[in-house]
Amino acid sequence: MCRVERKRSEEREERRMGRRWVVVMGLKTGEGRVEKLRSSMASSRPRMKLWMIRATTSVLLWTCLVQLTALGEMWGPRVLKGWPSCFSQDSSTAAASVLDLKFSPSVPERILPPKRVYKNNGYLMVSCNGGLNQMRAAICDMVSIARYLNVTLIVPELDKTSFWADPSEFQDIFDVDHFITSLRDEVRILKQLPPRLKRRVELGMFYTMPPISWSDISYYHNQILPLIQKYKVVHLNRTDARLANNGQPIEIQKLRCRVNYSALKFTSQIEELGRRVIRLLRQNGPFLVLHLRYEMDIYAYPWWKEKIINSDLKRKDGLCPLTPEETMLTLKALDIDRDIQIYIAAGEIYGGERRMASFASAYPKLVRKETLLEPSDLRFFLNHSSQMAALDYLVALESDIFVPTYDGNMAKVVEGHRRYAATCQLVA
Repeated sequence: MCRVERKRSEEREERRMGRRWVVVMGLKTGEGRVEKLRSSMASSRPRMKLWMIRATTSVLLWTCLVQLTALGEMWGPRVLKGWPSCFSQDSSTAAASVLDLKFSPSVPERILPPKRVYKNNGYLMVSCNGGLNQMRAAICDMVSIARYLNVTLIVPELDKTSFWADPSEFQDIFDVDHFITSLRDEVRILKQLPPRLKRRVELGMFYTMPPISWSDISYYHNQILPLIQKYKVVHLNRTDARLANNGQPIEIQKLRCRVNYSALKFTSQIEELGRRVIRLLRQNGPFLVLHLRYEMDIYAYPWWKEKIINSDLKRKDGLCPLTPEETMLTLKALDIDRDIQIYIAAGEIYGGERRMASFASAYPKLVRKETLLEPSDLRFFLNHSSQMAALDYLVALESDIFVPTYDGNMAKVVEGHRRYAATCQLVA
């Protein structure tokens, strides 16, 4: 019995020891798993840190790259190539091409000026009136006003309802992208209003008015700016001679010149056709451009008579356009060679061929764009008088002699452009 009991006690002891061993083994196994988990977490921690460092480094590198690119656009060309000769690189490039239209086949990439950052006081919409050069001068004024008032200018609307009835949009005559980007260091210009404001304008919820003619810039600051701040959008429905020519700050006068002679660049189609006309003229020697302001629109059209004009007094004061006969006598008095090519930069002459007969007999080498080019070359320009006038403008800039018969917009703008180009060449 003692042996049996001893054996049973030994078996019970072995079973207890076995369970204890299982528990101990279980604990050891659990501890091993915990250790493995800890070791795996410890090993993943450096990898996560490395990933975070790489991600942060990538973001910093991209940020530095963007900043360096912006700084390169802003300062790089100026540091390496020196400051532009006239107000911007665009102006000097344009000036060089004005006096010599021998363009190289490959045009270098244009460097954009840095954007001017300012608090926007509102939006200015303008509707120009008149012919090409009258609208051109008005655009210069409106850009200067927008810059002075710190507002956003919407690309100007051109006249479509006057005598010329030209349906051309701004982008049909001028390079609109060049216009916007070349002036971005002065004023913000948009092709159209933001959607929310555009809907308001379509619903008639904006302020429209004609500004007072020959106003000083202070008029726009004191009278127009409060309206823009109140209504957010102001529409100026007339733009001819709305800013005085003289007595303005020098910064405004400089900006006017920059807009007129650098930012207002014609479309590539117009410039290419202008170069073709100039090449055809150059093949036959020097040429004179005559802006014969004796066109149909200055006679017998009642909507021009907004005020009473004493024509006899105006004529005695020399303020009326010369007739073709008077122009012929003037050229003779200036001893202009009768064999020189004379390019007539004008629309349809009042009185037609009958009125030009004596002039043609004195100066037989009269040419026009219509006689130099094929009808197919001008098919897209027909019934677009402003685009036709743009061709005449380009030819006038390149002429050996430019003779206007009236001291109007064309005469002033072409003279100013030629002076501006000559000045830029001298400075360069």
